[in-house]
Amino acid sequence: MNEFIDKDEAAEKEKIKSKQAKKAEKRAKPNAFVQILNGEFLAKDFVLNNLAFVFFLVFMMIMLVAKGYYGKQLTKDIDTAQKKLDASSAEYVEAKAKLEEETKRSELVDKLGPRGLKETTNPAKVIRVKKED
Repeated sequence: MNEFIDKDEAAEKEKIKSKQAKKAEKRAKPNAFVQILNGEFLAKDFVLNNLAFVFFLVFMMIMLVAKGYYGKQLTKDIDTAQKKLDASSAEYVEAKAKLEEETKRSELVDKLGPRGLKETTNPAKVIRVKKED
């Protein structure tokens, strides 16, 4: 009977040792997320050997963000310029319509009447001169 108890105790001790070994292994090798949070991954040889590439990647990320802001600013500037163009086009059409209204034949006759100028009733004649070679 002692043999069975010894075997059970030995098996139990093995389980405890394996659990302790797993715990020690977990403590010795933390996962990647924990390494990133505590900054341990920055001290590894791989990162130190490729530090120039890491800086290049950070620079490219900054350029990507800057490009986004620059694109938004360009879009805003284009919208502003389009609104100004639309306003100028509307003013042009309004001024052109006003000019056409004021330069109508009947309006000109009414405005020039007090000055003594009258509309001609005879059609205009074209005088053509023939050039001799």
